[in-house]
Amino acid sequence: MEGASLRQLLPTEAIALGLHAAGWREAVRAAGDLLVATGSSTVDYIQQMQDTVDEYGPYIVIAPGLALAHARPSSAVLRTGLSWAALAAPVQFGHPRNDPVDLVVGLAATDHDGHSAALSQLARMLACPDTLAQLRSADRAAHVHALITEYEDGAGR
Repeated sequence: MEGASLRQLLPTEAIALGLHAAGWREAVRAAGDLLVATGSSTVDYIQQMQDTVDEYGPYIVIAPGLALAHARPSSAVLRTGLSWAALAAPVQFGHPRNDPVDLVVGLAATDHDGHSAALSQLARMLACPDTLAQLRSADRAAHVHALITEYEDGAGR
């Protein structure tokens, strides 16, 4: 899905709000379950994402309260896609500065390059404090998707 937009990679069905997780493994599982449910990966990919944290530590916690859960491209990735798992209560990943995490974005990529434009746009969008505050306060998946679409269509460029 080279050149795909955020709204294409992150359909409304891949967005869930108010999820409960007892710890980082369940938080990553929640993001992974959404990738599986929307056809981006198989269930094996969830374990691969958790194995990545076990092996490399909490580097996936890329900003305060935000984790980008992913693993290397593998046969468990069916197509490039994103998921958005907003947690009801934050969890600890063990990151020294960015814990606790209340938003886990899942990424399944078929290769190392095809998703880079959308990932760059996601990073810019999440780095905008006003946009991130709106996304965090959204009460429905459709609202999150609409905000992302609005960002892509407008001022976020």
